Amino acid sequence: MSVDGSALRECLARFTSGVTVVTTRTPEGPHGLTVSAFTSVSLEPPLVLISVNRTSRAADFLRNNSFCVNILSASQLDLALHFAGQRPDPTAALCWEEPGDGPPRLRDSLAQLSCTPWARHDGGDHLLYLGEVRRLDFRDEEPLVVHRRQFHQLDDLSSVARA
Repeated sequence: MSVDGSALRECLARFTSGVTVVTTRTPEGPHGLTVSAFTSVSLEPPLVLISVNRTSRAADFLRNNSFCVNILSASQLDLALHFAGQRPDPTAALCWEEPGDGPPRLRDSLAQLSCTPWARHDGGDHLLYLGEVRRLDFRDEEPLVVHRRQFHQLDDLSSVARA
């Protein structure tokens, strides 16, 4: 049985997830890309995985470079749209943090995971990058989430059970 790509995209859009912008340093300066496919892989060693369309400019930039996974807060919708190429944000240049010991990061993100390259794998029309987390920072705020290709805020964070 063959699965239609648009039907698969529609099916997967039912999975609610956080919004991340992956940032790295390029010869032209810092570069960012909104990435919907991000997951933790291992606690020992601390590994995360991102999936990037192989035709994206970022796919080349990430080849051997350290990168930062910035998990966006609800107040960072404009940055999510900017780095997804949907809406230019003239203030985006003001959002960069340039730590001397790692990749560029986005100021005021809900969480930041700075990574060094661990492995890269073929993933069909995407490339899968594993990164070893070398530094992390996080805050307690509301996340920005995506569901059915729409951005949302979680207005009610009441818990129904511990995960």
